[in-house]
Amino acid sequence: MIDHNNKNFILAIVLSMAIIFGWQYFYAVPIAEQARQEATTAQPSTTTTTTSTAQVPGAATAVTPVTRDQALASSQRLKIETPELQGSINLTGAQLDDLHLTQYRETIDPKSPTIVLLSPAGTPNAFFAEQGFVGATGTVARLPDSKTVWQAPADAVLSVGKPVTLTWDNGAGLIFTRQISIDDHLVFSVTQAVQNNSAAPVALIPYARVQRQDTPVIAGWWVFFEGMLGVLGDKLQEINYSDVQGAKEPTRIDSQGGWLGFTDKYWAAVMIPDQSRAISTSFLHQVQNGRDVYQTDYLAKDAIIIQPGATGQYQDLLFAGAKVVETVQ
Repeated sequence: MIDHNNKNFILAIVLSMAIIFGWQYFYAVPIAEQARQEATTAQPSTTTTTTSTAQVPGAATAVTPVTRDQALASSQRLKIETPELQGSINLTGAQLDDLHLTQYRETIDPKSPTIVLLSPAGTPNAFFAEQGFVGATGTVARLPDSKTVWQAPADAVLSVGKPVTLTWDNGAGLIFTRQISIDDHLVFSVTQAVQNNSAAPVALIPYARVQRQDTPVIAGWWVFFEGMLGVLGDKLQEINYSDVQGAKEPTRIDSQGGWLGFTDKYWAAVMIPDQSRAISTSFLHQVQNGRDVYQTDYLAKDAIIIQPGATGQYQDLLFAGAKVVETVQ
């Protein structure tokens, strides 16, 4: 006979598995499918050309130790405030690197600190996301990177139903904008647009990355996968931190659309590219200044060609938050 404690234990395992499989089945896969359908019906504003020499920015991001307070105070920021999230966007690099989950706390004590999901580069357990463009072969135009300081409207606050737009002018005819919005399902939508006022066409390749500095502590339960993951080429990829440690080359997977990122026991940060595009993804580990650096990223296989006098754009999504059953459903 199964006693009461055993029943509770079995029930806990069943519910845990339901959360994990439910999040993947009901949330991440449908989001990717929705994006694929929308991309199929959307009218392209630019043409594309195949390229293979560009690279996603890697672990060169500063990993010199710094406190979280110091990092937040050292850069201009745009505030994020929703019923479930609080934080800010770093205007240096337009990185999403400061995110609190306001509905969750570190302990059962209601006065304990809220969960910190994302933190700036260099801080303990740094965890951040970045989107952008790299130049295709032959492109010499100055492009925004992780050191670029973007302009934001005064006193702007990103919240549900209230998107914000960042701008940057390269001083040579290219004006970049990023419209960032967030919905009530913890999904950030980023639309990058480039207005080409120069005399020559420009070829830009979209990329996105999520980087994590320091190896996180994992629960180690077999019913919970914690690490780098994605659905690429219609196949679930689960890559442990130990799988990439010491590897001479990143794990690379090509895909048509899909999604990838990091998952913890209760939280996740996942990139969802334009589902109409072929992408090359990578899962990598490096050691910088004695710190482990992990990164999941994707790079589109085709460049967006923006002719003189035209504007090109690219949109992708980022989920960052708690893997809640109600949200999943």
